[in-house]
Formats: sequence, structure tokens, C-alpha cells
Amino acid sequence: MKFEVMEIYLGYIGAFFIGFILGLAGCGGSVLAVPILVYLMHLNLVTATAYSLFIVGTSSAFGTVRNIQKGIVETKMAFIFAIPSFIAVFLTRKFIVPAIPDIVFESDNLIITRDFFLMILFAVLMLFSGISMLRGDVEDKDFTTKYNPAFIFFTTIVVGVVIGLVGAGGGFLIVPALFFMLKLSIRKAIGTSLLIITLNSLIGFTGDIGNVAIDWGFLLGFTGISVFGIVIGLGLSKYVNEQQLKKGFGWFVLIMAIFIFTKELFL
Repeated sequence: MKFEVMEIYLGYIGAFFIGFILGLAGCGGSVLAVPILVYLMHLNLVTATAYSLFIVGTSSAFGTVRNIQKGIVETKMAFIFAIPSFIAVFLTRKFIVPAIPDIVFESDNLIITRDFFLMILFAVLMLFSGISMLRGDVEDKDFTTKYNPAFIFFTTIVVGVVIGLVGAGGGFLIVPALFFMLKLSIRKAIGTSLLIITLNSLIGFTGDIGNVAIDWGFLLGFTGISVFGIVIGLGLSKYVNEQQLKKGFGWFVLIMAIFIFTKELFL
């Protein structure tokens, strides 16, 4: 019993760090939110991913206001990226996630549950995202760098479906996409990502209403702690340089991916 109480306390401390990481790095909040809600607060994965979208989306909205004031949000690019993405998130949460069976695959020697499948998918995506940010330095280019609209559209749809499946805000996918494909500086990629995360997460969450029983008292309290964390993270972010942010983000996502793999496969 004491162990369970300790886990709950750690969960609420984790709520602060969800916001803090979002404020500091512009992403990574959902990387913490889903494992905290599943492993510490003992929610089932579908409920945890729905709550994660609301928590991360609300916290990101507060961060977005601050980043717009700082002039580090490329609003036009954010909406180009977000519109196809949040449509895909909503449709995925509304129709695809409820249609996934509890047992995805079963044989004589192996049973793959929905929760296991989604957590492993989450970890795999985090692994590749973390590695991409650690593969040496990439030259920053101007925001006016040409890009392929069709490729961007396809990419945002894929990102939206993935976000919907794993209940992530998607910063661990969006920041690398803005940095590598659209050639934003890491600081502008981080600032812009919070606006995209806000739209993706909150619109995606509406797809869960009616499909998931929501404990609003718990959800709003947990979210409030996370919002406090993002305010602190935003205040400290100006003291961290861009290369440190890029490398720190990469290592953070990589470590969390390894943790989830270990938890799901061996514990």
C-alpha cells in the first residue's frame, strides 16, 4: 500500500516535469506523460493516451502564448503543418483506436495485446527520433528555404496518425521534422512545435470524448501542475543554447525509449 502511495506522489511530481520539459525543450512532455499515467497512476493505456493529449495540449497552449511574445513561433508554418496533422489525429482517436482489438496477435507461443503493441510502437518512434537528433550537427538554414509541399503534407498526415495511436503531443516527431525538413533553427522549431502540439493534442482529445470515461477532477488537477511546470521551463529555456537543447532533447528521448523497451519486454 505504501508503495502505491509513493507511486502516486511520484506521478504528481512527474506532472510538473511534463510541463517543465515542454517549456524547456518544446517537446517531450508526452514522452513523460504516457509512461507516468500508465506506470505510476495505473491507468489503462487508452485512457492514459487520451489524458496525455489533454494535459500536453493545455500546457502547450500556455507555452505557445509565451513563445509568440518572444517571436519564436513561425505561425504560418505551424498551421501548414498542423491542419492535416490534427485532422489525422482526430480521425485516428475517434475511429481507429477504438477499433483496435484487445488482442492484436495470438499464436500458441505469443500473445500481443493492444497496450503492448502501442507502447512498443511509441518506443520505436522515440528511438529513431532521438537518434536523428544525435547524428551530428546539421547546418541551420533560413526559414525561406524551399520545401516540397506534397512531401510535407504526406509527412504531417503520417505524424498525425502516429500521434493519435500513441496519444503523444508529437513534439518528439515534430521538432526533428521542423528542424531537418523545414530548416528552422532549433529554437524556432521548439517554439513553433508548441503551437502545433496544442492544436494536435486538444483537437485529438475531442475525438476521445464519448469513447473514454473521463475523471475531470483528476485530469484538471494533474494538468494544473503541468502548466506550472511549463511556466518554469520557459523561464529557464533562455539560459540554454541551441546545440545543448538539440543534444539534450535527443538523449532524453533515447533514454525514455530504452526505459519503455525494458519495462515492456523484461519487467
